[in-house]
Amino acid sequence: MLKTKNYFWLILLLSVVITSCGSRKYTTKSDTKASKAADAMSNLKSKQLYKFITDWTGVRYRFGGLDKNGIDCSGFAYLLQKEIYGVTLPRISRDQANVVKRKSVDNLKEGDLVFFSFGGNNVDHVGVYLNNGFFVHASTNRGVIVDDLNMPAYQRVLVKSGSVN
Repeated sequence: MLKTKNYFWLILLLSVVITSCGSRKYTTKSDTKASKAADAMSNLKSKQLYKFITDWTGVRYRFGGLDKNGIDCSGFAYLLQKEIYGVTLPRISRDQANVVKRKSVDNLKEGDLVFFSFGGNNVDHVGVYLNNGFFVHASTNRGVIVDDLNMPAYQRVLVKSGSVN
């Protein structure tokens, strides 16, 4: 009888532990920057573009760089446009901005370019628009990354956007 009672309590204890672990609700905040960036990537129309970006994500920034040992923003835009869209851009972001047909940010399409001026009036940074307000670029601090164009830091310095065609 004593043995049966011990088994009963042991089974009851295990049941409580198992069900309490299973009843915990783990929630994730679905509106985080990372989840929105992931959504932008998953909504890309071009699977080639998706693969290109994932292959380059995290590659460090290197001024003048044009390979996976380091790349700068205009080099990244140059390679992406050439490999994905068959378009040969100039190598420097300022020159790239000169060949782009201006579009409002609200009318941007996947693959369009966005230009920034962090250091004054001249274009000194470029990214490639994805969708839903996100773009990919070679960040000087974080390497190749998908970022939110609607962040105030980018909105303040956005000087041009448009398409190559």
